[in-house]
Amino acid sequence: MLVEFDAYYHRVHIIGVKCNKQELKQKYLQAKNLTSIIRDLPDVFCKLHSFEQIPLDNNVKADFVIDTDTDRIYKPIY
Repeated sequence: MLVEFDAYYHRVHIIGVKCNKQELKQKYLQAKNLTSIIRDLPDVFCKLHSFEQIPLDNNVKADFVIDTDTDRIYKPIY
């Protein structure tokens, strides 16, 4: 499963075990509660939930996008 973290200052792709939107939201909120600097959120998320950060590639389509500015998680339309 490929997830894109979309923030005001950066975008990151992570890959890990497939989960549904609700499970992803729970994982995101758990990582967010442990993070004081939003830039560190993808790293904390990866360490907590055994995901791996991969190089950002605009040609790769994410399964979900996490908008850290609004806390919105959505399935992108391509």
